[in-house]
Amino acid sequence: MGARAHWQNFCRTTVSSPPCNMAADSMDIDDSLYSRQRYVLGDSAMHRMAQSYVFLSGLGGLGVEIAKNIVLAGVKAVTLHDTKQCETWDLGTNFFIREEDVLSQRKRVEAVHPRVAELNPYVQVGKSSCVLDENTDLSFLRTYQCVILTEASLSLQKKINNFCHSQSPPIKFISCDVFGVCARVFCDFGDAFEVSDPTGEEPKQVFIQNITQDNPGVVMCMDNRTHGLQTGQSVLFREVYGMTELNGTCRQVTVLTPYSFTIGDTSGMQAYAHGGFFVQVKIPQTCCFERMEQQLLDPKVLVPDFSKPEVPLQIHATLLALDSFQQQHHRLPNTGCPQDAEILLKMTDGVNHTLKSKVSIDQDLVRTLSRTAGGCLAPLCAAVGGIASQEVLKALTGKFTPLQQWFYLDVTEVIRPLQCLAAEEFFPKGDRYDALRACIGDTMCHKLHRLRVFMVGCGAIGCEMLKNFALLGVGLADHSGEISITDPDLIEKSNLNRQFLFRPHHIQKPKSTTAAAATQDINPQLQIDAHLNKVCPATESIYNDRFYSRLHVVVTALDNVEARRYVDSRIVSNQKPLLDSGTMGTKGHTEVIVPNLTESYNSHRDPPEEEIPFCTLKSFPAVTEHTIQWARDKFESAFSHKPSIYNMFWQTHSSAESVLERMKARESLEGSFQVIKLLSRRPTHWEHCVTLARIKFDKYFKRKALQLLHSFPLDTRLKDGSLFWQSPKRPPSPIEFDLKDPLHYSFVVSAARLFAEIYNISYSEKDLSEEEVARILSGMKIPEYKPAEKRIETDEMAKKPDQTKLSVSSEEEREAIAQLERAICTQAITPDWLRMTPILFEKDDDSNGHMDFVASASALRARMYSIEAADRLKTKRIAGKIIPAIATATASVAGLVAVELIKVVGGYGFESFKNCFFNLAIPVVVLTEPANVKRTRIRDNISFSIWDRWTIQGHEDFTLSDFMNAVREKYGIEPTMVVHGVKMLYVPVMPGHSKRLKLTMQKLVKPSTERYVDLTVSFAPELEGDEDLPGPPVRYCFSGDKPEDRA
Repeated sequence: MGARAHWQNFCRTTVSSPPCNMAADSMDIDDSLYSRQRYVLGDSAMHRMAQSYVFLSGLGGLGVEIAKNIVLAGVKAVTLHDTKQCETWDLGTNFFIREEDVLSQRKRVEAVHPRVAELNPYVQVGKSSCVLDENTDLSFLRTYQCVILTEASLSLQKKINNFCHSQSPPIKFISCDVFGVCARVFCDFGDAFEVSDPTGEEPKQVFIQNITQDNPGVVMCMDNRTHGLQTGQSVLFREVYGMTELNGTCRQVTVLTPYSFTIGDTSGMQAYAHGGFFVQVKIPQTCCFERMEQQLLDPKVLVPDFSKPEVPLQIHATLLALDSFQQQHHRLPNTGCPQDAEILLKMTDGVNHTLKSKVSIDQDLVRTLSRTAGGCLAPLCAAVGGIASQEVLKALTGKFTPLQQWFYLDVTEVIRPLQCLAAEEFFPKGDRYDALRACIGDTMCHKLHRLRVFMVGCGAIGCEMLKNFALLGVGLADHSGEISITDPDLIEKSNLNRQFLFRPHHIQKPKSTTAAAATQDINPQLQIDAHLNKVCPATESIYNDRFYSRLHVVVTALDNVEARRYVDSRIVSNQKPLLDSGTMGTKGHTEVIVPNLTESYNSHRDPPEEEIPFCTLKSFPAVTEHTIQWARDKFESAFSHKPSIYNMFWQTHSSAESVLERMKARESLEGSFQVIKLLSRRPTHWEHCVTLARIKFDKYFKRKALQLLHSFPLDTRLKDGSLFWQSPKRPPSPIEFDLKDPLHYSFVVSAARLFAEIYNISYSEKDLSEEEVARILSGMKIPEYKPAEKRIETDEMAKKPDQTKLSVSSEEEREAIAQLERAICTQAITPDWLRMTPILFEKDDDSNGHMDFVASASALRARMYSIEAADRLKTKRIAGKIIPAIATATASVAGLVAVELIKVVGGYGFESFKNCFFNLAIPVVVLTEPANVKRTRIRDNISFSIWDRWTIQGHEDFTLSDFMNAVREKYGIEPTMVVHGVKMLYVPVMPGHSKRLKLTMQKLVKPSTERYVDLTVSFAPELEGDEDLPGPPVRYCFSGDKPEDRA
């Protein structure tokens, strides 16, 4: 009774009261903090999460990972429970325990609690160190929506799971553990758990080419666009002409091809005429879970590695045996004890006989688990902690498909090459690396300590990687190791939701130096050199060959493909391993790149993103993405591009008078007509900015529509007789300005503010009021619209013309001269008049008016074309090209990368490495071998791969002819063509190139700071008439020493 009273009292006092900075009933989402996560979960799930209470027991390496992730995500309250005391061991597994906590013998929960609590001010974090065992009254758990157990005995897991499952509604139950190099996760969300959105994918809007009048009716997608549907899913039809009975109805589909599907009987409907689109309708699903007791004997498992599909069940049996071992011996198997391994093997065999589906026992796996179970691989905790945390969020929100019901992950490839080592290698030494040493041995630990690693990027993945480096002891100062990191960015509030090394007081401080200090707080032994540079061609004087020659491995934590491709080119050139990873929402990937073993990042190319045709953006939008991109382009053109052109023009031309003289002399000055138009219409007061914004409204949303309908009346037909205005083309409707319409007001005020900013015009808060804007506009006369006879582009292949290079008629030229003369006569054109302030689009500052302009302009254009407008959140994501992100996926990819780092450091063979793709939403985790390096044959005895580079040593008088002879003599093949970058040094068919053979290489090619150049050389084919053969890069060194020798 005492235990029960204590628990109930604890739950009442610690968990139920809201924090002072957030009202208990407040449902507002702090977008400045959660914006990237909102795009992953959606507001409905965020609201449900913000009302949820979570109980987490066990604060070892795995428990603290889960605590971090769910507190960052933004649940309402978390209770942290742990009964253990801080030990030196914990310093290598728990990133929130410090040396002073060990020395002062603090309880783990006391040490961890304040550091978890400061991750998110909106989450109440409680703590308890009460005993939780088979005798505890579990009624206190009714306070919680989700219970997570780590480091709990199997009997306690079963007891608590039975209690949670029996509640109404059930308390969602998750248990997970890491034993050395193996991990497991178990989920039970009750008999009938409803999933509102199984995938989280945004439904596509697909236009229709045709619908047959048949039983069943067949729907064909327009322009062979794939529908992305699966049989059994449902779609909603809209804007169908002819077969109008379908509009607004939901139909279940049967897929025929990627471009067609059936929808049931349409034979009794009117014939399809044209137009229409469909959107997938998400149907909630119900998932049924069994209790752990039932699942133990007949488990449902997720298979992560299809090269060893039997392993999850083998680990299941072995870990059940391990639970029995612990229960009997009150300890885990001793490291390197063969007797314990044999006992565990017998127990595993006994467990196997109780399973409904027997497995073949892998004796090596059992012995590996016995040897390492007492250890803990921190990166595995990170990977599994991310996966388990995502299951917690699913349990609380009903968003995404939950794990049913077991997930096993092993990284036995790490230990396999080390099995021949003496048992002493794995024995503890009483330092922070004992948990790691038990898994990988002392020699490998020292290799990690001596490692010199370069990490590019210190964002979400970068922070997680640095945490893993700290726990692994990568780059220790007293071992001559070093971690070099670089990131040019400053910390923003939105980073705090995922980049857990940063706190609110770090905002606007550099990411790299702040992350370095926070990482050294986790492990003071690290040597970290933090830079604020981009890694790009402009910084090759810093990140040169000498820099790379000191490194053992490079890690990328980047968010764009271009930067990855550049870093990849540098590591290939310098023969260094690269570990790459990335996330998008709940999806993540990792890739390991090892010299002479694997392909590189540049070996594969994703298909290019599909661009929206220019004519679609300009005149014929069909979906909301088109209107958002149009609005974003308008912002860029009016407030960034044009002011930049204006400034560059006046930096080149000293005065308006000199420009006028040259134009009168018929000189062609690039950009002059655009610049003069801007100069002649330059506003001088706030009132002018408002009227300019009002004119833009009329131009964008009324005149554009009138002009289009003048050029293409509604009854316009194409040559084949079909209507011009049919899906996906939508006829526009002119919009009459109404200041009382919030959208109209928002557009005018935001546009006026932006005009004021680029023209350096001040205004007050009062100037932004509806009354003041109405006063300014009341006396304004809008010129009457007169249709123009101009060509409107309809060709989807046509590109956007460069406005500065368009041909100008003589009449336009005369008008420009007249405008410039009037401006010179009527205005004192000071230097300030010849300057504008370009604006850089900033999506995350709601006070600057940038998103107000884009959101209102996009919504008005959508209204003009009868397109359903996007909300502000979606508009911000598309306009700002925001990549959805969540801490769970980030933690998982970083953990998986750190596992591969150990293999790279150990010099493991190709078969040991694993790339990974996962989608935690579904959930799917797929581990695969990396792509084996390909070799290209030149001759029977000559081939090369991307990692090969031939080298020719030259001297001051070395000619091109000498170079070609040297290649032939050294490599046994005749060069036929030599190219440096885009410059052709020698092509036999080019006039005059034969004379170049006598020129020195120093005359033909300018040496780089590295004193070498990499040349592209083609070689003579085997058969006359065949094409020249490609070869590896040929590095020509201008002096006799190799650059790597100098380094």
